[in-house]
Amino acid sequence: MKPHQLALLPPNIDYSTFLEHLTTAHRALSRLDTLLKQTQNPRIFERSFMTKEAVLSSRIEGTMASIDEVLGFDAGAEMINESLHDDAVEITNYRKALEQGMSLLLEEPLGENTLKELHHTLLSKGRGANRGPGEFRKTQVYIARTGKSIHDASYIPPEAQMIPKLTQNLLHYIHDGNERDDLVCIAVAHYQFEAIHPFLDGNGRVGRLLISLLLHDKKLLELPYLYLSEYFEENRQDYYEGLRNVSDKNSWTEWIKFFLSGITQQATSAAATVLETAELYRGLQEKFAKISPEYGLLLLDALFQRPVFTVSMLREQMNQTNVQTSYTLVEKLLGSGIIRDLTPSKQRGKRYEFIELLKIVHSNN
Repeated sequence: MKPHQLALLPPNIDYSTFLEHLTTAHRALSRLDTLLKQTQNPRIFERSFMTKEAVLSSRIEGTMASIDEVLGFDAGAEMINESLHDDAVEITNYRKALEQGMSLLLEEPLGENTLKELHHTLLSKGRGANRGPGEFRKTQVYIARTGKSIHDASYIPPEAQMIPKLTQNLLHYIHDGNERDDLVCIAVAHYQFEAIHPFLDGNGRVGRLLISLLLHDKKLLELPYLYLSEYFEENRQDYYEGLRNVSDKNSWTEWIKFFLSGITQQATSAAATVLETAELYRGLQEKFAKISPEYGLLLLDALFQRPVFTVSMLREQMNQTNVQTSYTLVEKLLGSGIIRDLTPSKQRGKRYEFIELLKIVHSNN
C-alpha cells in the first residue's frame, strides 16, 4: 500500500442525489437557530452542551469518563484511577479548544495557524503531549487496528510533504464560497481534513470540533451548540465506512447523505434540549428571586453554567466577594431541594449538583 493520492478540492458533486436530505437538514438547523436566538440567556446551555460534546468526541478515541465524572473533575473531584484522570484531562482540553476556537474566529478567518492552535490546546496536557502539539506531522502515519503494521492499514494518509499544499487547498475551498451549499461544504471539509490527517495525533477530535465552528462561522448557527460526535459515536461503523468509501470509491453522495442525516438528528435533539432547559430556567426565575431578591438571578445563571460546583466556584461565577453570603445561598438551595450535596461526609471542599439540569443532560444523552 502507498500513501493516498488525495484529490484537490472542489469535488464534482451531484446535488440531485441528496436534495431531500439537504432540505430536511437545513429546516432542522434553522429551527434550532431560531430557538437559540429566542432564548433569554443562551449561555445557560454552554457548559452542559460543550461538556457533552467533549465527552462524546473523546469517547470515539477510547476515553471512558462520563459527563458526571468530568463535571465533578471540574469541581475538584479526584478520579478513581489514573486512566479516568487522563480521560478527564483530555476531555477538558477538548472543551477548552471549542471555547478557544470561538474566540479565534472572532479575530480572523479559519486558517492554518488556527488549526495548529486548536491542536496545541487539545494535546498540550495529558495523552498526546509528546505527539507534536500544534505541529503538522513530519513523518508518515497509517490507520490500522492496534498492534498491526502498515501492511495491514485500512488507510495511509498523504505523505507529510503534501500537508501544507493540501491544507491550503482545503482552507481555500472553505472560504471561497463556490460550493453551492454551506452544509455540503462542511461535509466535504470534514472528510478532506480527516483524509489529510495533518497531525500525528488528535486528527479526529480537531476534525469534529471544526464542524461546530464552521456551522457558526458560516452563520448557519448563531451559537456553536450543535455537535455531531454523538451521532458519529452511535453510528461509528457507518461513519468510518463513509469516509473510507470517499477515499476508495469517490462515494461523495453516500457520505453527504450520512452527514446531513446527522445534522438533522442532532439539530432535532439539541432543539428538544434547548426547549427543556429554557423552560427549566424560566420556571425557576421567580423561585430564585424569592430565595434572594438581590442575588437570585445571578445565582440562577451561575448554576446553569456550573451544574456541579463548590461554594468557591459559585462565588467566582457570581463575582461574589462575601463568603458568608455564598454559604447562606447554598444552604437555601439545599433546603429547597434544587441542589444535592455530593460529599455529605466532607466538611471542606464540598461539591454540589444542580439536580434538574443534570436530569435534562442525562435524558438526552
